[in-house]
Parts: sequence; C-alpha cells; structure tokens
Amino acid sequence: MSERTASGAASRAGLVADTALALLAERGMRGLTHRAVDEAAGLPQGSTSNLARTRQALLELAVRRLADREARVLALHEMPDPHGGLDALADGLALATHRALTGNRELTLARYELALEATRRPELRAYFDATGARFRDQLRALVTGMGSTSPDRHVLSLVAWADGLMFSCVAGSFSTRVPSLDDIRADLRELLDGMLGDARQPRGA
Repeated sequence: MSERTASGAASRAGLVADTALALLAERGMRGLTHRAVDEAAGLPQGSTSNLARTRQALLELAVRRLADREARVLALHEMPDPHGGLDALADGLALATHRALTGNRELTLARYELALEATRRPELRAYFDATGARFRDQLRALVTGMGSTSPDRHVLSLVAWADGLMFSCVAGSFSTRVPSLDDIRADLRELLDGMLGDARQPRGA
C-alpha cells in the first residue's frame, strides 16, 4: 500500500469513527448502524462495512477513536510532575475535567453509551478497559509519586469522583449546570488533601 493510499484509508477510518461517536451521542446505541454512519458521513453505501464488517468491529473502532480524542482532551502530557505538590495535581486534573464538561460534552456522552454497551458485551468490556488504562496508569504513577500509601484505592476514588461529576453534569440531574474551573479545582483540592495529606508540600521543601 502506498503512503498516499494509507493516508487516505486512515483519514476515512477517522471520519467513520468520529461519525460513529457523534451518532452515539445524538441517537444512542440503537442509532449506530453501518448505514447510518455512511449517511451521516456522506460516504457511499458500504464504506463503513468495508472498514468494520461487524458491529463489534465498528464499536472497537469507535472505542479506539474515543481513547485518542480523550487523551487530547485530558492532555496527559500536561499532567504535572508529582514533585509539584497537591496544588499542581489539582490544577491539572481540574483542567482536564472542565474540558470534558465544556467543549467535549458530545464525546463524554458517547463514552457513557459505549461503557453501558460494554456491560453487555464481554469482548467490548475488555477492549474498552484496555484503552482507558493509560490514563489510570499515569494517575497511579502521579499519586504514588506523591506518597500515596494506597494508590489503587486512591485512583479508583479519583476516577469515580470525576466520572460521577461528569455524568451528573452531562446526563444526570445537573445537566443544565456546568461547574466552573475554580469550583472543580476546589473540590479536587479537598479530595486530594484527604487522600494525600502527608504529601502537601513538594518533596524537598
């Protein structure tokens, strides 16, 4: 395959995946079909099937794209050095959470649709969990570097808090309210202080 052909195939795969995520957010899981993706993306009929022949393959394509786009939203490369202390960690996590709630609500909705579908498809569950491991692993490294004595438990609590906030503000009873960046940061600072109180100051301070 030539470089130009490979680039074109990657571009089409990206279009199909992005369209699948948009359909999930707009219509839910029932609205995601190969034909619907072709129509919404303006592609010839059968284009999506050529890229992802089965529904499982289409869902996996969407999950891969979701992971890539969420990585950019969360900006994992911008997460602070653990030696920066709790304030720096609260700043980084608050910014990532606020981005998910503001300019990326559609993406967050699509993630919840895929997460629910994964509860009914064991093969998708494993795939979905694996793609999200990079964020959990980085968060675990951060809290460990800040002196956490129970990093797995602390990561679970942080992720559960963020997921709960995002669900409430995107699809739950607070869907008309988006907390400010300052409010999210204050909440995270309190949560982190309770978890990592012994690591309040940067190491070496």
